[in-house]
Amino acid sequence: MTGETPIKTNKTNNETEVDLSSAFSPEETEDSEASKASGPPVTQKSAEFERPSIWQLALPSILGNLSYTIVGMVQTKFVGELGPQALAAVGAGQRVMFAMLAILMAVSAGTTALVARAWGAGDYEEASRVTMASLVLGCALSLVVATLGFFFAGSLAGVFGLDEQTLAMATENIRLLAFFNVAFAGMLILGAALRASGDAWTPLWISGGVNLINLPLLYAFIFGHWGMPQMGVAGAAAAAGIAFTIGSLVQLILWVKQKFRVRHVVSGWWRKARLRQLLDIGYPAALEQGVFQLGFFIFLIVIGKNYGTEAFAAYNIGVNILAVCMTIGFGFSIAGSTLVGQHLGAKDFEGAARSGWRSLWLAVVSMGSVGMLVVAFAQELAEYFIGDGALTVTYTVQFIYVLGAMMPLLAVEFAIGGSLRGAGDTRFPLITTVLGLLVMRCGLAAIAAYLGAPVIWVYAALIGDYVLKSIMLIWRFRQGRWKTIVPESYNGQ
Repeated sequence: MTGETPIKTNKTNNETEVDLSSAFSPEETEDSEASKASGPPVTQKSAEFERPSIWQLALPSILGNLSYTIVGMVQTKFVGELGPQALAAVGAGQRVMFAMLAILMAVSAGTTALVARAWGAGDYEEASRVTMASLVLGCALSLVVATLGFFFAGSLAGVFGLDEQTLAMATENIRLLAFFNVAFAGMLILGAALRASGDAWTPLWISGGVNLINLPLLYAFIFGHWGMPQMGVAGAAAAAGIAFTIGSLVQLILWVKQKFRVRHVVSGWWRKARLRQLLDIGYPAALEQGVFQLGFFIFLIVIGKNYGTEAFAAYNIGVNILAVCMTIGFGFSIAGSTLVGQHLGAKDFEGAARSGWRSLWLAVVSMGSVGMLVVAFAQELAEYFIGDGALTVTYTVQFIYVLGAMMPLLAVEFAIGGSLRGAGDTRFPLITTVLGLLVMRCGLAAIAAYLGAPVIWVYAALIGDYVLKSIMLIWRFRQGRWKTIVPESYNGQ
């Protein structure tokens, strides 16, 4: 072999589509190490047999995300006992942490699309190579981002307009989260590869173990029990970091010992073409997450500077409640992205479209039902998290009402957005995020604050955001252009 396989592009109507044929070129099948560590026999029949159902992928993903959400709610409850300032500090820290993880979403999106497509075609060797390349690339990028986050923690926390005490707590929280960023990367990327291969249960068991470790550590570090130092807000970050580090190490050891469907390889994974393809698919997802976090920053700045700490803390509580509902959406997003990618790898375009629409309707019904349940107990939920802050409780209830209204719309973003990303169509979700979040949500929120409207009108800007996104995503999926990202010449060899 000489040279690298070029990345080809097809340009239609001034839009560039990535040609992924080079990801699975016959040149890539020569590596003996990967062949030894390959998965099931490489046949189209076995690939079809291995393809899971929507619920086989969605259910363990929902349960796994739900376990993280429950831990997050417990964390919010513990921190809430320290007061609204502590809640605001944790909320600011989480927003910065999600921003630091944005770059990992690029690698994760590329991993899901390429591993799912390889698996659907029966090319298990390529799936293992992509996994190795993704993990190395993701950990390297996470180390760079973590270093920046650690040294600029104070500046990042300062954009929220928090008071001096809250700012100090948020800064310490961010530094600790940045310190453990590589562990988060390992869990995220290897978990994405496993789900893309159709194995959603292994990440569930590992995440369950992580959360079982995290819960007692939260209690010990936040309040100083069992001989541990009383760390307050910083204790929440330390507990999460230690738990994720243990989980990441366990996952890595099992992978190296060839206990997973996607195998560990030590050669054949380093190709510039493969890395370029990961980034070509992934960079729009990273930009989308970056825009998403920027939009959140702007939104929170509007709240913090115009409505005070109580409204800021209420939003943080509401986001934790929202996270419970979003676990369902994440499940169907993973199911849609995996099945669409696998069907496209097998050149089953009708099956890919059918999987996307089924994921959507199941997500709408499920999330809509949970949304109504949450609204019915809005007051009780708000009082659970912070019982002695009357104004914060009022704001939280208002935010929960907004959440209930936007649940079906949020289902569209998860299911259809996930299906598009599974096809490698990551650019269009980026466009919807820019228009929906930055233009619609932040624009409406800024107008409401400028006019002196009650904070519920700022919260309600989320509905406008998701209405626009839903219309755009459904139009894109119905249009079918995402199918052309996989070239018809691809034969799975």
